[in-house]
Amino acid sequence: MGALAGDWSCRNCEARYEAPDGIPNLRLESDARTDIVRRFYEYAPFPGYPPRDSLVGLRARAERSQFARLLDREVPGDARIVEIGCGTGQMSLYLARADRVVIGADLSRASLLLGKAAAHRFGIDRARFVETDLCRPGLRPGSFDVVYSSGVLHHTPDPRASFARMAQLAKPGGIIVLGLYNAFARIPLRLRRMVARLSGFRVVPFDPVLQDRKHEPARREAWLRDQYQHPEEHRHTLAEVQTWFEENEVEYVRAYPSAMIGEEPEELFAPAADNWRLEGWLAQLGWMHSLGREGGLFITIGRRL
Repeated sequence: MGALAGDWSCRNCEARYEAPDGIPNLRLESDARTDIVRRFYEYAPFPGYPPRDSLVGLRARAERSQFARLLDREVPGDARIVEIGCGTGQMSLYLARADRVVIGADLSRASLLLGKAAAHRFGIDRARFVETDLCRPGLRPGSFDVVYSSGVLHHTPDPRASFARMAQLAKPGGIIVLGLYNAFARIPLRLRRMVARLSGFRVVPFDPVLQDRKHEPARREAWLRDQYQHPEEHRHTLAEVQTWFEENEVEYVRAYPSAMIGEEPEELFAPAADNWRLEGWLAQLGWMHSLGREGGLFITIGRRL
């Protein structure tokens, strides 16, 4: 990994590679809104690790998600991957197998330290963590086979501009995997959040994640803060994201869940058979049921031209 250090240099950026905790700092001074988000995650890094976690446990937890299984199957064994907004690094560590090199980038140093400690515990030596943010990514453009970012851009002041910077990190032909809150699928959680606010957060009805974590106070608190008390949140439609793709020379591949009603994708990186906008809108209405139980997050996949 040491031989790769020059790859996270950038133009017009003074990167501090020698940090006492071993995590390079590529982040320049942030704008006020970004700094509020950074402090939010410094207080409660997200997502947390369960007590006595292990690599086997992390992989088993990830593989409860069909999406994670499909993603791991599609990413080549020698891919160079960057996860933008990696949080505590759980997806980065999950994907760091075979001969892949994974860079986990986040603006929260507290989160990165948890990811680095977990990598050490699990014996993973092909994941590296760096401190940066999307305003000034501090990573060399065109360096990555896969650029992955899920649950991040909708917490930035300008998600459209953040995507433009993120897209530049992919090589020509590289894959971009983007996860965002969907404007329709987020409606059930927004209703739960309204009730929670009225009760002073003493009552949060019908949240399955909070129920699952009732015996894990730290992880329960992290979910509650991230989903119900975040200082910056935006919601998006598939058509909006497809417009971002067009603006940045990224070819739309598909959505997950599928925007084709009745389709169950078996290959994430294979183009969808159709991209009918009307069907896409109807599919998103259906996501209120299929995705709304949790956070209403949907995935859009593209290939940089």
